[in-house]
Amino acid sequence: MYVEPMDRSRKRSLPFILVLLLALAGCEKQNPTVAGNPPGAGSTTNYMVNGVIVGLTPGEKKVRIRHEAITNYMDAMTMPFQVKDASILADLQTNDPVRFQLTISETEGWISKIEKRKDAASGTNTTTDPVRPATRIVREVEPLKVGEVMPPYPFTNQLGQAINLKDFKGQAVGLTFIFTLCPMPQYCPRLSANFLSAMKLLKADASGPTNWHLLSISFDPDRDTPPVLLSYAKRYNYDPIRWSFVTGAQIEIDAITEQFELPIPYNAETRGFDHKMRTVIIDAAGKVDKIYVGNEWKVEEFVEEMKKAAMVK
Repeated sequence: MYVEPMDRSRKRSLPFILVLLLALAGCEKQNPTVAGNPPGAGSTTNYMVNGVIVGLTPGEKKVRIRHEAITNYMDAMTMPFQVKDASILADLQTNDPVRFQLTISETEGWISKIEKRKDAASGTNTTTDPVRPATRIVREVEPLKVGEVMPPYPFTNQLGQAINLKDFKGQAVGLTFIFTLCPMPQYCPRLSANFLSAMKLLKADASGPTNWHLLSISFDPDRDTPPVLLSYAKRYNYDPIRWSFVTGAQIEIDAITEQFELPIPYNAETRGFDHKMRTVIIDAAGKVDKIYVGNEWKVEEFVEEMKKAAMVK
């Protein structure tokens, strides 16, 4: 399980529709814009994959690999992968070409086997990727702390409509950060599944507050256009009245992620994000109420905090 320690650094780095694996209906054709589904409960799926190591942190049981496309699962990209036994990384180095077994369960994914390949080929077939500038303009912002006013960030939602955080004044807002190509069950899919559970619990509470909304903010605006976000949202049976999936101008995305000490660099060469995780609650007065670091927060606790935040005057 990944739990990220709070990172106080503020670096300014440069930066598949889902394949539904239905037990009774077989597999649908892959759409490369949304990551594939993990297996059902109690089962695992193994993929053999070629790639090249671009980073190693054995102490965290993590290896970052630029890998080829995984048929019916995800595009070629660069991803951090967990291992359960750090000893399998012992003889590996950065730039080693490798072949590894990726094991995916319903709730997590990890490398269960890995070995060097004798061939020097990269094993990273290309995939369609937007052209990204080597540099970009960013705003100077300060980290937001609990109790501080949330700025009025503008976004575009999954329906192509312009919205702004100021539009939600008087409501408790739960927000988190995702990108739709994220395939690993314990990363963005877990955050989205948690929001789905939270939405259901909040809607089911007949005596609870009704002034609340959820926002899933994509930090990949080049690829996560409104139609892509809409497809992703439908995957999670979202209620558009209660839950929005949004994108925005890169300068706005950079600013809001920076304010929650969540710098998300994009490496143009390896075509991958190195992202951490934050989930935030904004109270009805428009102030930061709670900041969750990592992905281990509990849905029930989140829901109770949302209810409290909705009651703030």
